[in-house]
Amino acid sequence: MRVVALVPGGIGDQILLFPTLDDLKLNYPKAQIDVIVEPRSKAAYRVSKSINEVLTFDYKDRNSLADWGNLVGMIRDREYDVAIAVGQSWLVGLLLWLTGIPTRVGYQGKGAVFLTQTIAFKPSQYLAAVYHDLLQQLGINSPCPELAVNVPKPDIEWAQKEQKRLGVDETGYVLIYPGSSQSSLAKGLDKIYPAKNWRQIIQDFQQKQPDLPVVLVQEPEDEQIVRSLLESCPNIKVTSPDNIGKLAAIVGGASLILTTNSVALQVSVAVQTYTIALFGATEPAQLLPNSEKFLAIKSPTGKLADISPKVVLEKIWGG
Repeated sequence: MRVVALVPGGIGDQILLFPTLDDLKLNYPKAQIDVIVEPRSKAAYRVSKSINEVLTFDYKDRNSLADWGNLVGMIRDREYDVAIAVGQSWLVGLLLWLTGIPTRVGYQGKGAVFLTQTIAFKPSQYLAAVYHDLLQQLGINSPCPELAVNVPKPDIEWAQKEQKRLGVDETGYVLIYPGSSQSSLAKGLDKIYPAKNWRQIIQDFQQKQPDLPVVLVQEPEDEQIVRSLLESCPNIKVTSPDNIGKLAAIVGGASLILTTNSVALQVSVAVQTYTIALFGATEPAQLLPNSEKFLAIKSPTGKLADISPKVVLEKIWGG
């Protein structure tokens, strides 16, 4: 059986789909499963164990009819038996109908008229479970598995060397993913927690737990906030994993991670690191499983910056 899943969204969305892909592979071990994702999200599949091929298409770009036609042709050439539409789009539904794939699975609503089998979309449910519901139309009715990633051995070895370089291989460490993405800001996404708030949290932590190092994850766009925190908290350490496998390995070694709604959040859930996550307007139940290991703090105003450092520290020390 040849299966293709059309999956718009970022890397975090892809990781939330992993339980669905893994369960599909478990039930159909000989199936060849491909995904079509946005170019920015291809990197997620470095830590997937169930995918045969990752194809790219920018669903959000101003695609011409020729672009959509090329996508239809690419899909038709691979002669898939099953297509899974993870998003809700009449255009994607029409595209799948044009490919002639015999079994086309998706959600009720936009584009459903072009699909052969649909299921109700439940937006208030944990997103990984929402995706997993699609498998019911393929005869798979098991509960949604936990998130899991398959970290390549070279990435694990990198993390071990990085922990030694930082001097945290024997002490353990608290990881902070500051989430200062300027691209998110440009898109109007509320994913930035102010440096002054992080500073208060770090300084309090260093005072109460001086023997447990604090490590910042620095992405390319985080240089400004990291530099600011280093000036006020000189004893913190900085790591810069350059792929998702290295990020998963470094997160997996942490005693605790503090993060905004980010790629690091879904990675931490997948590697089962104790997590405190900060949310603005997004409902935590949509992105976090129900577990004592993963604690959410939601802004009282819907704005991330309005979460008080005092509230975060109370969650850290009080659990």
